[in-house]
Amino acid sequence: MIGSLSRICSVSAAVVLTAAALVLPGNPLFAEGASRPESNQIVAIGGSVTEIVYALGEDNRLIARDSTSIYPAEASSLPDVGYMRALSPEGVLSVNPDLILMLEGSGPQEALDVLHKSGVALADVPEAYTAEGILRKVRVVGEVLGVPAKAEALAGKLEEDLAEAQRAAESRTEGVRVLFVLSTKAGRILAAGSDTAANGILTLAGAENATSGFSGYKILSDEAIISAAPDVVLMMDRHGDGDGDASGDALFNHPALAQTPAGRKKRLVRMNGQLLLGFGPRTAEAVRELSNRLADTAS
Repeated sequence: MIGSLSRICSVSAAVVLTAAALVLPGNPLFAEGASRPESNQIVAIGGSVTEIVYALGEDNRLIARDSTSIYPAEASSLPDVGYMRALSPEGVLSVNPDLILMLEGSGPQEALDVLHKSGVALADVPEAYTAEGILRKVRVVGEVLGVPAKAEALAGKLEEDLAEAQRAAESRTEGVRVLFVLSTKAGRILAAGSDTAANGILTLAGAENATSGFSGYKILSDEAIISAAPDVVLMMDRHGDGDGDASGDALFNHPALAQTPAGRKKRLVRMNGQLLLGFGPRTAEAVRELSNRLADTAS
């Protein structure tokens, strides 16, 4: 009974949040006696938002996506309107959408200001790097698209899957200290602190962020790297950005990293960035892969 009541409250909260997020220029969200406008020309901004639309089976309504929306593979056939944090309003509007689904954190603000004034409906999808944040995104997208029942069914499945993945991860990665490195350009280590997707996925995977003492991303001093004493270094698997050393030899030549437990044993894990940090329908899969690989590497 308590669980059912909690779920009802969660759905109600999602509906309220959606109402606050959806902007229909010149019109109230739900005019008295009016039905929700049908949106069949949708632009999805944010990889997790696009994945959710596909997972809901509403992808036939998508006409474009941003450059972070690379999963599933079919999404790549849609026109690309640009990177979510460097949007051009002209690019987004060029495909004539009747709804823009936009993940929180998109920008820049100047572009958002133009889009809000464009006369096109715009829904801001909230972002939080937690299991609850994923379920909230699903429910908000489902409500905006007018398919709340489908969204609730998907959220229920994801909730169970995430809980199962977390339970399995806790027994394998407890006490493993992980340094998430975003970039090593010019020999400088840019690492993830708290309030980041990297910190969120490490928490879900039962591991410890070795540099959680600050918020966001920060270039670490040699002293901070040595003090962090990571057991494993975690990076995104990507190419052509100067961080493509799969073996970790170049990475662990860094004088400070070389003095850490991870450096001495060259413990490096790389994972697909969108899977690892997307916080969408595949996050339970990411938790399983990450926890298994961390445990295997640290052993």
